[in-house]
Amino acid sequence: MTDSTGADTSGTGTFAEADLLSWDFIQDPYLTYREMRAGTGPRRLVIKTLSTGLHAWLVTEYSDVRRLLADPRLSKAAVGAAPIIAKHSTVDVPGESITSESMLFSDPPQHSRLRRMFSRAFTMRRTEDLRTRIEEIADQLLGSVPSGAEIDLVESVAMAIPIAVIGELLGVPRAAHHDLRRRNRTLTSVDSAPSEKYRAYMASLEYFRSLIAEKVRSHDTADDLINAMINPDNEERFDESELLSTIFLMMNAGYETTANLISSSVYALLKHPEQLALLRGDATLIPNAVEEFLRYESPLNLSTLRYTTEPVEIGDTVVPAGEVVFLALCSANRDPDRFAEPDRLDIRRNAATHLAFGHGIHHCVGAPLARLEGEIVLARLLDKFPRWEAAEPLDRLSWRYTLQFRGLERLPVRLHA
Repeated sequence: MTDSTGADTSGTGTFAEADLLSWDFIQDPYLTYREMRAGTGPRRLVIKTLSTGLHAWLVTEYSDVRRLLADPRLSKAAVGAAPIIAKHSTVDVPGESITSESMLFSDPPQHSRLRRMFSRAFTMRRTEDLRTRIEEIADQLLGSVPSGAEIDLVESVAMAIPIAVIGELLGVPRAAHHDLRRRNRTLTSVDSAPSEKYRAYMASLEYFRSLIAEKVRSHDTADDLINAMINPDNEERFDESELLSTIFLMMNAGYETTANLISSSVYALLKHPEQLALLRGDATLIPNAVEEFLRYESPLNLSTLRYTTEPVEIGDTVVPAGEVVFLALCSANRDPDRFAEPDRLDIRRNAATHLAFGHGIHHCVGAPLARLEGEIVLARLLDKFPRWEAAEPLDRLSWRYTLQFRGLERLPVRLHA
């Protein structure tokens, strides 16, 4: 990427270029983020997204990122985002736009209402009740892995388990999982055209619309999340577009982040065999280790897009109203002002204040489920396969992400019983 440390931060000058989808950045964003944190204040950049470039501000310091994640002056409301994006786009984007009425892209009071309704359906009890089923899914899948055989852990484990779990949670038939994963890959691929993304999005929404209609028509009594949202225990209800957007959000974001957590955790342990030995010798460390993996290789690189509704002071810089802001979660979680020796993996570290799941009112609602899946899969892997071996040099493996998600393309391993 071009030098960003000299970017204008007055709000009136030119923009530096930051290709956050370049090969070099995707493979090691931490080098760039270290350089950015060495400066002062946010960087005013042209940030390349999946479809265009956006004139935007990038915030990299932990203290600023955490504060701004909870700052109501940074809006996420989809209804106001379109003119802001159009104003700051470097090119006209062809094709239809994708909008959402989910809680992820809303502000209070709409966000408060949507999150309240969703939380009544997606309770901690419902998450904890999945524990036994997650263990069964993991045991069944790992039971088919021959000891010593080479497998791609991303495809065979990290993606396979979360899609099965989120599918069962929502009440999506297993036969539909493959198509939903394929469409999600189109949505998150840097190689997909905007029109392809739109078609994939609409196809997924149409599938969920049909699924809801069938559940209603057949008086489906299954204890799944979609039924719980269709038939709430009070008079407060989702309208159709809100329900569809919420289901779509859970189905796609609900497994991508967990898949990245599982694969990057195994990758980190393979790169740090002393940590793997420590974890193998003391399984009680697994919950704490998961927090460290979330900090060390955050499944999300950046927060979703926010825009200022009034001037916001960040360090010694005042960002005007009507500006696009991205918050670098990966950078914040490697900030030495918050975490000592941040580039060192330490599964005994207290990493509970990491920002991998965000902070504030938009803190990820699926965080408890992601943690639970991460803990169970790691425990089952260590129990069934005490010895792990990378089937290819780890430094030759490639990372993949959209502007938000960050995960391995593949992870060839041999697991030995």
